[in-house]
Amino acid sequence: MAGFKMAQGGGRRNRRKHGVVAEINVTPFVDVMLVLLIVFMVTAPLLTSGVPVDLPQSKASPIKDEDNKPLEVTLKSDGKIFVGETEVEQERIVPLLMAISENNTDRRIYIRADSGLDYGRVMEVLGAINSAGMKKVALISKPAQ
Repeated sequence: MAGFKMAQGGGRRNRRKHGVVAEINVTPFVDVMLVLLIVFMVTAPLLTSGVPVDLPQSKASPIKDEDNKPLEVTLKSDGKIFVGETEVEQERIVPLLMAISENNTDRRIYIRADSGLDYGRVMEVLGAINSAGMKKVALISKPAQ
């Protein structure tokens, strides 16, 4: 074999040093996972409800989640009323709820009212919903600490 020489001794060491590495570098994987974790930690609290309200505290037990998609009525401190994330006038609450629920009066409705609101204002909305035949109405609050 002309022109071909085998390295003696030192050739093996060089092959090990510069040969194929069979290890996986997990540093980029860990970096990506940490970024995803931070993104989810920041966005998860924002997904809980559409309209921010300062709920009152209560020692009431949580409602069992029998209904997968309850309707939410939110009363803000400035007097605005929302069904889901849509602002509505008080006269339009009942027709909108009936349309969304397809005239199903057994659909669960959650009322989220700001803690600074007058009790009478909350009762006006609750009474209007109840007078339409909707009996599964619940008031939402924060757990007492």
